[in-house]
Parts: sequence; C-alpha cells; structure tokens
Amino acid sequence: MTLDEEWVRSQVAERSGEAVEAVIESLVRDRFPLFSADTVRAEATRLFASVEGLGPLHDLLGDPEITDVLVNGPGRVWIERAGRLQQSALELTERELNLLIERAFHRNGRSVDRAHPIGDTHLADGTRLSVVLPPLAPHGPVVALRRQRDERIGLTAFGEGLVLDTLREAVRDRQNVLVYGATGAGKTTLLAAMASLVGADERIVTIEDAAELRIDHPHVVALERRPDNGEGRGAVTLRDLVGASLRLRPDRLVLGEARGGEALDVVWALASGHRGSFATVHAASGAGALERLEVFVAMADAALPHSVIRAQVRGAFDLAVGVARSENGRRVVAIERIIARRTHRSGVETLWAW
Repeated sequence: MTLDEEWVRSQVAERSGEAVEAVIESLVRDRFPLFSADTVRAEATRLFASVEGLGPLHDLLGDPEITDVLVNGPGRVWIERAGRLQQSALELTERELNLLIERAFHRNGRSVDRAHPIGDTHLADGTRLSVVLPPLAPHGPVVALRRQRDERIGLTAFGEGLVLDTLREAVRDRQNVLVYGATGAGKTTLLAAMASLVGADERIVTIEDAAELRIDHPHVVALERRPDNGEGRGAVTLRDLVGASLRLRPDRLVLGEARGGEALDVVWALASGHRGSFATVHAASGAGALERLEVFVAMADAALPHSVIRAQVRGAFDLAVGVARSENGRRVVAIERIIARRTHRSGVETLWAW
C-alpha cells in the first residue's frame, strides 16, 4: 500500500525543501494510521525522493561529503566525495534516468526533450541539475547535479594574514573585485564570503545563471536567468537581469559569472559609478580574466573599438583575485591590482601570489 505519487505531487506543488518532507510525512500518517513511526518515515522518505525528482539518487545527495553526482547515460553513477571523483555502487536504467529528468524539469515548469536537448534546472534544496539528451549525447542522457552547500564558508577558509587584510579592505573601501579561477575552484564561494562582509545597511543584488550564492547578509535580492519555454518564448537573459538590477536601487551588484554579452552592461555600470561590486570569470590569470571580459564585451557590441573596450573593462575593476583548489581545499592564489592605463601590457600588477 502506498499513496498515489501524482496526488502527492499536487499536494506539495507550492512548497519546497523541508516543508515538502513534513507535508508528505503528514499525508502518509493520515492515510495509514496503523503504520509505525519508522514505517511512516521510511515511506515518506521514498515518496519525497520520487516526488522531488531525486528517485534513486536521494541517498547520494543526502551524503554531506558528496558535492557532485554525474551520470553518463544508463549504468554506474559517478560522484565527487570530499574532492575526489569516484564511481558509486549505484546503477541507473534508462527508464529511471528519463523519469528523474522529466520530474525535475516538470516541477519547475520547464521542459527538455530531443527537440531542445540541453537544459538546466534546480531541485527544491537548491541542487543544480544540468542535462544533455540524445542525439547530442549518443550514449544516453548525461546528467550533472551539483549540490548547494548549506554552510556559509568565511574568508578565513581561503587564506590568512595579508590575503585576509587585503580582501577585507577591498570590501570596506568599496573596491570592485573580479574573482577568477577554473571550474570548481571556489569562485562563487569566495564571492559569497566577500559579499557577506558588506555592511548590513547596504542592499545587495545578485545576478546568476543559476542561483548558487549563499550570502550571509540581511538584505540580498537574488535574480536568476530563465530559459525559454521550449517554444522560443519567455526567456529572461542575464543582460535583462542586469538592466533590471540597476532599477532596484542596489548598493552592491554581484554577477555570479560573466560568460557573454551581459559583461558589457556590468562593465558599463561599474565603470560609471557602482562601487563595491563583484563578479567572477573563468580564467587562469588576472590578465586572462581581463581579456575574457574584453571578448564578452565585444560579443555584445562588435562596433565598439577595442581601445574603448579595454579602457572600460580595466576601469570597471580595481582588484583581480585568483582562487584555486589545493590539497587542503580551495584558497586564494593571487591578488592583482588592475591598471587602468590602456598602454599597460597585461593590465595587472601582482600584489601577492601563493
């Protein structure tokens, strides 16, 4: 005996996270009053896993040491546990995989199919789910889940001494900071740690492709990109969000990651006086970070002379901070002052390097 999953899903459609678990447990208890407490809890856990789109992945994502779950089509599931990539004992069938994807996207009013085979969404607990379907993935659906850590990580996790003093000073003096590094280096985490130092009397507006920032601050407005509905309608781009954010009276702007034309709008905003703001970019060095921003700005307006683009990009930021993984976790590996002069070759001057 069990509850109809579609009916349960309808009962929790407007809820999320722990509230969903509590409602499901109450539904099971009311329907089966003779069940023991352990049986009610076990059935509620199973239903929660199914309704929330986790299915057989529920136990993996419940492990606090697992940050990423990777599925390369039907078969064994890969995980990243405590910073190490390894195979798990779990295997998924194609049916289980397709069902997991369908339910996760349906809950957020999104869709992904063979006509639109690339998609992103998130689960109720903030876990980000990215999917690539056949025919782009010929061996079956590819799924990547990245868990959202609940704990806030402070600056002290990224360095000590001069590093901490410089970063705290940058926040206090309202310097514009560009954080760079590789995928998984800790850019978003460092960004959140720095933004958490902003005064409680200031208003922070964040702009992200997928909401991941966990900023410990009483006044944060989070904006998240929305893809189209699968029929080419309803999309809200990062550029749209940057424009909207400037009308929301921000004291500080935070761009989760610059990766396209939105860089033009952010650079324009920062260069014209929005002080004390933050952004990240995928790059291996401070000079490389500036060059990538220049490319993104040019993508948005190819008519702009390169000299103007370079001047605006270098004038928008004061500090470039590099972050990377190490044996002991993620840490700051470089702090560079950005030189506004167009004639300066690299555009950066190293203040500290690990």
